[in-house]
Amino acid sequence: MSRFLAMLLDAASRSDRGMTTGEPREPVRRTWPQVHETALRMAATLRAGAAGVPPLRPGGAVAVLAGEPAAIAPAAQAVWLSAGSVTMLHQPTARTDLAGWAADTVTVLEMIGAELVLLGAPFEALAPVLRERGIAFRLIDELAAAEPIAWPSADVADEDDTALLQLTSGSTAKPKAVRITHRNLFANITAMVEASRLDVRRDVMVSWLPLFHDMGMVGFLTVPMVTGLELVTVTPADFLTRPLLWAQLISSYGGTVTAAPNFAYAVLGRQLARAEEGSLDLSTLRFALNGAEPVDPDAVEAFTGAGARFGLRREAVVAAYGMAETALGVSFAPCDTGLEIDRVDAEELEAGRRAVPTDAEGAAVARRFPRLGPPLSGIEVRVVGDDGTVLGEREVGLLQLRGESVTPGYLTVEGPKCAQDAEGWLDTGDEGYLADGAVVVCGRRKDMIIMAGRNIYPTDIERAAAAADGVRAGNVVAVRLVADDTRHRESFLVVVESRRAGDAEAERPIRKDVISRVVSATGVRPADVVVLAPGSLPKTPSGKLRRAATGALLTSRA
Repeated sequence: MSRFLAMLLDAASRSDRGMTTGEPREPVRRTWPQVHETALRMAATLRAGAAGVPPLRPGGAVAVLAGEPAAIAPAAQAVWLSAGSVTMLHQPTARTDLAGWAADTVTVLEMIGAELVLLGAPFEALAPVLRERGIAFRLIDELAAAEPIAWPSADVADEDDTALLQLTSGSTAKPKAVRITHRNLFANITAMVEASRLDVRRDVMVSWLPLFHDMGMVGFLTVPMVTGLELVTVTPADFLTRPLLWAQLISSYGGTVTAAPNFAYAVLGRQLARAEEGSLDLSTLRFALNGAEPVDPDAVEAFTGAGARFGLRREAVVAAYGMAETALGVSFAPCDTGLEIDRVDAEELEAGRRAVPTDAEGAAVARRFPRLGPPLSGIEVRVVGDDGTVLGEREVGLLQLRGESVTPGYLTVEGPKCAQDAEGWLDTGDEGYLADGAVVVCGRRKDMIIMAGRNIYPTDIERAAAAADGVRAGNVVAVRLVADDTRHRESFLVVVESRRAGDAEAERPIRKDVISRVVSATGVRPADVVVLAPGSLPKTPSGKLRRAATGALLTSRA
């Protein structure tokens, strides 16, 4: 029996809460029992099949390509109630080459062994592309015409059956999917509910997060749907077009819980600084999670400072550590603690691989890292050295995880791959340490830059460069240059976006300012600074900057 499905069915039978979609144009609220009724009809259609589309078999993989949460919620639930697994496909944008996207999507569908694609707004126009390639699909809007199936049972799936195949944010040409089981989902959801103190009687979740990313799909669709929490959700396009909408929804609906990557808090902070006094009420917000990308203390401080005028408490914004390999969460900072910073000696960190606390000021002598809270219930975190030795408190090494939330493995184009070692430990690929029980992440191991025996994290470089005049906030990448026949030692480039790109005279002071700030902050000088036009830097479908792809872009332009 699936405990995850049992939890979902319980919420469907008793909840008077629901989801509101369609803001700000045509808001519509549906209770979770209403969503469930639609899901039962969809499940009946999936189980019956149609001309040219066989019935969905237990264990069958179903890919979903849709942008509207109102369509995705019952569709995903219908697949789970039919004992299938859900894969949220990466979505094409207005600038996407559809031929290239289609080829990459076919690769993904073959990798996961998809039996069916569920297609919904605003992507119905892609139906001919799928048909041309012989990919079975059905339109989500047409699935709810059947009579609903009888009340389903949680016994349709077992704990170790696959519930979600979460695509990672790597190369689209060589994709990888994390296999999340019903056991993983139940364990992680219950642990996150406990850590964030979610309460169905008082909490209102507000989100614009993409549902093809784990923070959106698991944290802000699946969690409220299976626990019966009130949800107000819009699309990423709604937020990007009008960032202040996020705060307006929190204000209008009395939002208490939200989450986003760091860049979004930086964007909203700038909007709040310009907003009219008294136009918003953010006093209800009690738990605003900052995760999915490195947390910048300055951006958080700017956000909480701007939000204070509207009743936002600085204690409401907390940092978190998560990854698709645990369904979503690894560690959450405790409620009502605000952003807690660990200030450590830079020399000891880079040369001694130890996070020694310091009161010293200045970026050159101290490094600031957010404390990401203790591991969620049921998750173990340890730090290991290069030789596999388990390290102690404040010793820096590779972070490893173990527990019921941790994925058993991946699907890749080369076939399935195990994610755990013989003792159940998962290698995160992240450098970090433990401090008083809290997880601290320093950066990705593969991105670390080593110069003169010092270990330098690219985030330190990028934060310093981002403060330069003319550089677009959140659009800076430090690219590692490895030693080779043409380069005697390892170095790095700093790549920035600017609206002044292409004007040699205007670019010169940008380069000078970036170099000065990077040297001041880190004590090392970049080999060069490259200025690109807005929109040039490669990003993942969820909006994260891609360092390796940026390096490949520069090589191709050379």
